Amino acid sequence: MSEATTGACTIVLATPHRRHDTLEARLRERQALNVIRVRRPEELDPERLAQHAPRYVFLPHWSWKVPAAVYEKFECVVFHMTDVPFGRGGSPLQNLIARGIENTQLTALRCVAELDAGPVYLKRPLSTLGTAEEVLLRAATLIEQMIVEIVAHRPMPVPQTGEVVTFKRRTRQDGNLASAKT
Repeated sequence: MSEATTGACTIVLATPHRRHDTLEARLRERQALNVIRVRRPEELDPERLAQHAPRYVFLPHWSWKVPAAVYEKFECVVFHMTDVPFGRGGSPLQNLIARGIENTQLTALRCVAELDAGPVYLKRPLSTLGTAEEVLLRAATLIEQMIVEIVAHRPMPVPQTGEVVTFKRRTRQDGNLASAKT
């Protein structure tokens, strides 16, 4: 019997978003994982995490820099809404929509010092069509599946290949459509 089915596997789910409450509950119930929830940057503390000895620290839609003391001590998995190395950086969904890209990959990658540059565990297709909330809810479903797969199979992440394209974090002004002609 694997750790995932016996409940012996402890993971950290680091996300402030209420839309991930269901993800947390489903991981606890369906997969019998011991899930430690982190909602604020100050809770992502290596000493606090060490008390739980997590196998993985999963960071879906985490908007803050992960301290080196955390990703160097724990296996941290970031979820990014592009087919890295294309689209590393901030505001991936907004940048994809602004570029007219309707299909992307949701990527699970290892957290490293350089933003979104770590090796890749898994990629899954994701449509950017619909409202942002619809896309984010579809992504949450994929994130659950990816977490289950990573915990169950412990894949070795592989280095990214291809041309690096970096997105800049978009601001409120970038979304101002008052002067748009089309």
